[in-house]
Amino acid sequence: MDDIRTSIKALLREANEKDSSDIHIGTDIAPVLRTNGGLVPLEVPPLNAEETKFLLFQLLTPGQQKFLEEHRSVDCAVGFPEIGRYRVHIYYQKMQLSGAVRKLADTIPGMDTLGLPPAAASLAELKMGLVLVTGATGSGKSTTLAAIIDLINTNFSHNIITIEDPIEYVHYGKKSLINQREVYSDVPSFSDALRGALRADPDVLLVGEMRDLDTIRTAIMAAETGHLVFSTLHSRDATSSLTRMISVFPPEEQAQVRQQLSVSLKAVISQQLLKRADKPGRVLAAELMMVTPAISNLIRMGKQEHIYMAIETGNKLGMQTMEQCLVNLYQAGLIDRDTALQSAKSATLIEDRLASAEKEIKNQKHVPLHTHKLPRRSH
Repeated sequence: MDDIRTSIKALLREANEKDSSDIHIGTDIAPVLRTNGGLVPLEVPPLNAEETKFLLFQLLTPGQQKFLEEHRSVDCAVGFPEIGRYRVHIYYQKMQLSGAVRKLADTIPGMDTLGLPPAAASLAELKMGLVLVTGATGSGKSTTLAAIIDLINTNFSHNIITIEDPIEYVHYGKKSLINQREVYSDVPSFSDALRGALRADPDVLLVGEMRDLDTIRTAIMAAETGHLVFSTLHSRDATSSLTRMISVFPPEEQAQVRQQLSVSLKAVISQQLLKRADKPGRVLAAELMMVTPAISNLIRMGKQEHIYMAIETGNKLGMQTMEQCLVNLYQAGLIDRDTALQSAKSATLIEDRLASAEKEIKNQKHVPLHTHKLPRRSH
């Protein structure tokens, strides 16, 4: 265990053995692993400032170390043979270094393995428009986007350009031509990379995150002008995603932005990763909004508060609210009742549905195996 304090590779191997998704490294604490959604500190003495810096700097190139000292934080992706690839965020807090290291999957998962609504796969067939994947940090947004891009790459002949910070999943050309640009390494910003990508004859653009007004404006414009654009937001659901995007713009522009989004926005996937009830691990809960003419009109009219009901009644089109998904997961035994209630937008939205699900589960357990009458014997 002593090697963990001096070798980042030893620490990564330890995390792999415990099947941990994240490693948190800081001064005056022992390294902390996130395993099955919970935080567990390693049983080693706390790291001092020099040990923390020594471990974290093993993840950075000299150029990245310089960037960290100038900007006080840095993001990158690193890979080690036989250990794996990792996304790294290193930053200063209270004048001391800290870092978060996330394990990246070795392969890109298929859409059918993620737990998304089946209709989500149809997004790979879109010719143009904007698709958003939203959720908190660590909710699997990058994995969902990688799976969609891989589906396009497998089935269509397109020019795909991704703009990421950092590059998490490495794609190789199949039917499509694919180029991946990393912010700060290949290009100074998302907005610069997006403007440059529009001059490279793209069919599909992936923008890792829409962080500022300029990037959002350019992404909407790209979707309007015949490109298929995928991106992410740190928002809870479809309604809050729309509100957040529109509110970034000055008040005098918001009516025009609503009009643009009513035409260009095609779908919003909102995600959470929840602790499983049936076995160790996590399960995906997802909301899916497909923009229908009715929802498009609600966006244009600024009536986002009515969109939830439109999603809830759109099951025939493959849509589902987060609450509908939570009830289904609970009914399937994949999450417990407390998790469902805590993960809903409002507990009151699903309390009655959970109660109905519980009654249905109880009734299923008490259905007699043989309910038909036996024929009488003839004498």
